[in-house]
Amino acid sequence: MIDLLQLAAFNAAYAQAIDSDSLEQWPGFFTEDCHYRITHVENEAQGLPAGIVWADSRDMLSDRIAALREANIYERQRYRHLLGMPLVEAADEGTARARTPFVVVRTMHTGESDVFATGEYHDRFVRRDGRLLLAERVAVCDSTVTDTLLALPL
Repeated sequence: MIDLLQLAAFNAAYAQAIDSDSLEQWPGFFTEDCHYRITHVENEAQGLPAGIVWADSRDMLSDRIAALREANIYERQRYRHLLGMPLVEAADEGTARARTPFVVVRTMHTGESDVFATGEYHDRFVRRDGRLLLAERVAVCDSTVTDTLLALPL
């Protein structure tokens, strides 16, 4: 059975990969045919599939990281994720659905830090070859205002 401790440990490792600038590890948290989206609470409440960021495969996530490293020009920044306890909505041996609140603090190259995003992950996990992976992660942000510097994954 996929349990709360496994989900919390997964989320901690996920956040650490982003926060430590090990972005090349990030796609490895997802299945090959995953769905990843960043949206806001109003779009989600209305069932609108549009997202600020949208990907439907691990390859798209890898391309996003390659673009960040090689092509995109953006102000250097770091994130620090503060994650709440996952609320497990359903779980069995091979799958789980959970919601996890998050706060992301962004620190710019100048040293200035601010609360960048707050919200909730809506997740669907699967166990593949003994590993827990995200089949779907929708980061539902509380604010409908999105900073144009959304470069790193949430």
